[in-house]
Amino acid sequence: MTTAALRYEVDELRDFLKELSHQSMRTELSVNRLSQEMREFKDEMREFKDETRRDRQRMNKQWGDLANRLGTLVEDIVAPNLPRVAAELLDCLKPSLFAVRVVRHWGEETREYDALVVCEDAVLINETKSKLQPAHVDAFVSKLEEFPRIFPEYAGRRVVGVLASLACEAGVVALATRRGVAVMAMGEETMQVVNPEAVRPGG
Repeated sequence: MTTAALRYEVDELRDFLKELSHQSMRTELSVNRLSQEMREFKDEMREFKDETRRDRQRMNKQWGDLANRLGTLVEDIVAPNLPRVAAELLDCLKPSLFAVRVVRHWGEETREYDALVVCEDAVLINETKSKLQPAHVDAFVSKLEEFPRIFPEYAGRRVVGVLASLACEAGVVALATRRGVAVMAMGEETMQVVNPEAVRPGG
């Protein structure tokens, strides 16, 4: 090989190595850039997940608050009408006690009542359901029967039960009437007793 040919080969090799070095640098820069983008992407995903988790927690809380609010909605509508109902059914114009969400501890037992209206010779007990079922009637009758034992200070007074719901099926109302329980449902303007005969004397 002549000197000129050798010099040419050396120059070619030098150019190749230089280009290889440039490519390596470009590759390294690309890898670094890709790594940086991946880190930024991971950070963004982490922030997105954190925000999603916070949104889900906020949404769960809102749903929980809404569920709790719906749980008391019917009670909030029913309770203000109970003194009027006591006056209409029992001629109780001035109750000695009107209380909502009553909790009674008697010995080792605990009972909860949605509302009580205590009159001179009777006690009106209310229980409110979002959807009134036949089983609720039987359970409520048992609760009424044990009331004098749980509240001995009211023993001797007539116990009148009023089940309430925004709407009640006719079959459930008929059952409640047979068991001597009044039923309240939403009328045209406010809550009203749909079967007053169930608790009126001679009814």
